[in-house]
Amino acid sequence: MAYLQYGRHILRRGSDQILPNPLFFAAQGVRYRKLEVILTTSMDKLGKAGETVKVKPGFFRNHLMPKLLAVPNIDKFAYLISEQRKIYQPKEVEEVKMVVPKTEEDRMKEYHTAARRLDSAKLVLRKLTTKDNEVREPVTKDEIVAEVARQLSVHIEPENLHLPTPLAAFGEFEVPLRLPRSIPLPDGKLQWALKLKIRRK
Repeated sequence: MAYLQYGRHILRRGSDQILPNPLFFAAQGVRYRKLEVILTTSMDKLGKAGETVKVKPGFFRNHLMPKLLAVPNIDKFAYLISEQRKIYQPKEVEEVKMVVPKTEEDRMKEYHTAARRLDSAKLVLRKLTTKDNEVREPVTKDEIVAEVARQLSVHIEPENLHLPTPLAAFGEFEVPLRLPRSIPLPDGKLQWALKLKIRRK
């Protein structure tokens, strides 16, 4: 005698025999299957109008179909779209991006902004210590340049720093900067300087 049971086993005959239901297994995978649709208008990440693309069913049902951006890939729709493309071929407008060359004045503004950022900020480096509470590895120009790029987002060269010997002690330092004379100094300053603080890790 067969009886109805909820769950995975729909039909049972007795307690030991199970009847496989082919419809139950045929429906698996429908959720994850993509639909083939024909685009009626060009879309950036999908493709151009008239192309057949695969999209998720929910995206097609909720976004593409209500706005008539795409139709299902059925013979009658494919024929209609191809005939429509023959009659009405829209001229595709290419986006022209104008690249404005930077003038010398723009470059000088950028340099001045970067110099002010270097002068007003304080760079913090964390270093490991030895048993005598000294810096294990001294701070070099290359390390400072890398930290300036990481913390302040300013690209400088090692030649822009005046650091005769690496810094081998904890504390606060002012490292003089060698910047072009064309960048005006702020009032009351004799030279550009980078404030640097070395702390224990």
